Amino acid sequence: MQLLHLEYLEQHPSGDQYSQFCRRYYPWSRHLDVVLRQDHTAGKKMFVDFPGQTVPVYEPEAEAVVMQAQVFVSVLGASNLVYAEALPSQQLAPWVNAHAHAFSFYGGCVEIVVPDNLPAGVTKAHRYEPIVNESYLDMASHFGVAVVPARPYKPRDKAKGELAVLLVERWILARLRNRRFYSLGELNLEVRKLLDVVNNKPFKKMPGSRRSLFEEIERPALRRLPTRPYEFATFLRGRKVHIDYHVEVDYHYYSVPYQHTGERVDLRLTASVVEIFLRGKRVASHLRSYQRGRHTTDPTHRPESHRRHLDWPPERIVSWAEKTGPETAALVKGVMESRPHPEHGYRTCLGIMRLGKRYGSTRLEAACRRALTVRALSYRSLESI
Repeated sequence: MQLLHLEYLEQHPSGDQYSQFCRRYYPWSRHLDVVLRQDHTAGKKMFVDFPGQTVPVYEPEAEAVVMQAQVFVSVLGASNLVYAEALPSQQLAPWVNAHAHAFSFYGGCVEIVVPDNLPAGVTKAHRYEPIVNESYLDMASHFGVAVVPARPYKPRDKAKGELAVLLVERWILARLRNRRFYSLGELNLEVRKLLDVVNNKPFKKMPGSRRSLFEEIERPALRRLPTRPYEFATFLRGRKVHIDYHVEVDYHYYSVPYQHTGERVDLRLTASVVEIFLRGKRVASHLRSYQRGRHTTDPTHRPESHRRHLDWPPERIVSWAEKTGPETAALVKGVMESRPHPEHGYRTCLGIMRLGKRYGSTRLEAACRRALTVRALSYRSLESI
């Protein structure tokens, strides 16, 4: 204040003395940072945040703390109805799934979700164009909501969320401070009981409670939940399609139409489905498999020549060889049975039957009879005979 007064006198030498300057300054300064009172429309916004306070979860046998449970808090803008859930961490999957649980608790969807700039949800905070995590946006797209993060270091943008966090800390977490919990399920059971108490607690300055106000004005304004249940998804970008027209995910290989061999595709992964996209268009979808080193192949993704090749089962090759004679059929069958897999002998069998065109069926039958006698189960041996 003395510095401000000194600067003031430099511009106005005959101005007010210090005491009078202070009396004028303080009433004027109160109008510098006024607060906008926001009127929240029913069904429009849901604010989400985490309290700084955590809840320890113990191991039953060792009585040691195995987890500091984080508490997810959401609140609706118009009715102030609060939802809370204990999570194992603030990582992406629990954070995103908690939103789905909140919508289920409310029985509908809002238009806008307002989160803090949590690293799990906001990849890069920015005053004007924040970058939101892809999995978070995928969840928002499923429920048809928009994600509008609060501005960094502007807690008044999410004042409702801050008040809800304070409410949960005082009326739920404080009530549980002397309790010991041995699982998240046990903790969430107690959180839900106290949550009902908070939401049904009468307002001090107006009639009703959060629950009654929600039923009156907010529930009718919420949009319906999607008919298809939400499934958490992650994304992989720029995966190359191998020469065998498969792409690798966790050491399992999924087919892509062979025309896209060598191109780079994007993948959307859930616990049950793998979707493959090329330049924003879905080109393949498979049930997810967790068998390492195996392949999941859609036959329609193969070239026509590959499909024709695989349409030759062992029985068909033996049947074709029988047209030459029983000895040829017996040799072909023996060749396929001697290999680790029948397909390993396909080319050998086709070569054996082609010898009939060069030498005739009678000579081929005689050669196959001798090859079976000496167990010469190879094309080179039969050609030599």
